Amino acid sequence: MALVTFRDETAAGRTLDEFSLPDLPERISARELVRLRVREEVARHNAAPSAHFRGLVKPTDAEAELNGYRMRTARRLDWEKQADAAEAAFARNGFLLLVGDRQVDDLDTEIDLTTDPVVSFVKLVPLVGG
Repeated sequence: MALVTFRDETAAGRTLDEFSLPDLPERISARELVRLRVREEVARHNAAPSAHFRGLVKPTDAEAELNGYRMRTARRLDWEKQADAAEAAFARNGFLLLVGDRQVDDLDTEIDLTTDPVVSFVKLVPLVGG
């Protein structure tokens, strides 16, 4: 089993947030890894729901703000909907997925977590007017 660190980074490589999960399989697809990350962040949010959500993708009816999203009301989130939204965001280049020092371009890519235990997510911000 592997201990994996999930890290959110800026495009310049500055760490914004990180957390670790123990006991993950040694080999896993990028898709499963993204879904695990989202399930964990939603579980943490749902343990103490608030109007602020720090996560990979924006919940429905939320507005982006510094370091997360502001929801109209504090509520529980559905991790599967958030995970589906994360997969869709990946497909449209909403974020980069870096494992160790390499970029993952396909969610079906199998990852060896014993070799690369740090998984970084770099959210990409669309250019204004472009």
